[in-house]
Amino acid sequence: MDELARESINLLAKPSSLNTERSGLSSCGAVFILLKSALGAGLLNFPWAFGKAGGIHTAVTVEMVSLIFLISGLVILGYCSSISQQSTYQGVVKEICGPTLGRLCEICFVFNVFMISIAFLVVVEDQLSKLCDSMANNETMADGADPPRPWYTDHRLGLSGVCLFVILPLSIPEELSFQKYSSILGTLAATYLTVMVVVKFYLKTDSKFIPEQHSSSVPSWTAIFTVMPTICFGFQCHEASVAIYSRMENRKLSHWILISVLSMVACLLIYSITGMYGYLTFGTDVAADMLMSYPDNEVLIIIGRLLFGISIITIYPIILHLGRSVIQELCVKCRPQNVMLAASSERRLRLFLTTCWLLVTMVIAQFVPDISEVISLIGGISAFFIFIFPGLCLFCTIQARPVCPRIRLSSMAWGTINILCGVFIFGQSTASAVIELIEELA
Repeated sequence: MDELARESINLLAKPSSLNTERSGLSSCGAVFILLKSALGAGLLNFPWAFGKAGGIHTAVTVEMVSLIFLISGLVILGYCSSISQQSTYQGVVKEICGPTLGRLCEICFVFNVFMISIAFLVVVEDQLSKLCDSMANNETMADGADPPRPWYTDHRLGLSGVCLFVILPLSIPEELSFQKYSSILGTLAATYLTVMVVVKFYLKTDSKFIPEQHSSSVPSWTAIFTVMPTICFGFQCHEASVAIYSRMENRKLSHWILISVLSMVACLLIYSITGMYGYLTFGTDVAADMLMSYPDNEVLIIIGRLLFGISIITIYPIILHLGRSVIQELCVKCRPQNVMLAASSERRLRLFLTTCWLLVTMVIAQFVPDISEVISLIGGISAFFIFIFPGLCLFCTIQARPVCPRIRLSSMAWGTINILCGVFIFGQSTASAVIELIEELA
């Protein structure tokens, strides 16, 4: 476990090219880190997505079809990384597709991790809201009356305190050595949540837990695509896949295919079980954040909220670090070539970017009604990393390499299909999110 943690920390480094020496990342370590990169806040949204998609059968079918594209994207990125000798996602796109698309990839990367930061804080605020409700209810029961809620039970105040006094100090350092603990905690939280959802379904005794109606058919064909943003958000580990591949002991393509399949199938099982049992428990009334549908004062639920909230708090600085490093790199490139960036200037820039990033995401998170609004946007942007950029990389790579005509045509056709699917998902998800936001503000 310690070895895997050290490898996970090293993934934050951004070397420009592949190291020719063996890095020592085992197959088990690659699967573990790839799985950890995918499992996250999207787990809470899957029961809601199952309801919106029209039921379990439709949602699982969409997941199975999407799994082909998810695995294909990982395989393409590993193949292109070995050809381009680049160890970052942005580096592969820039080397294979050119500097223009490389810059677009950097912009999409920063925006994607920025939106993920907002989603994480929305999840933290949701859990704080329920925990504050539990505190208020306990005080009300003790007094036998219904007094005004104390000021310290305001979840927005709690989120501000967590951001300023916990997340900010964790995010400022350049080295994030605590990631080895967050890796274990994030996987534990996801596993506990899945087990808890199954246990609560079979132990339910209160009638309010039994859904009155489950949707057995899709109301319209467009409803199927409502699950796509959640799938893209939940399964996205493609940004980290290049760094993982570049540090593996065995970089054979067949071996990377096996690792990609194992990781994605494990994610599929966890997400499907959570989505299925969460949907069976609450039906179409399930909240976008599944934990918000459970009671406030049950011990199992409180443990789940605390564990998942702490996991998100420890992962947030890592996401911030990834976005900040890209912005810092752009700032360094934009300075005059004869001007060196002093260590003190670098620290001030890092502190400024960290503070601005955290404050802006915190303010936005407090005005987001629920996590589904953010996931719709993130799912659209994630289509670039899962479908569009891998498709472009495959298209450009096959054109530049001597291969037989049959392989060339089939590869170019598959790359085109990936690009078209990604453009459609991006357009549909983004348009739906914008329309829903306008309707709520109107």
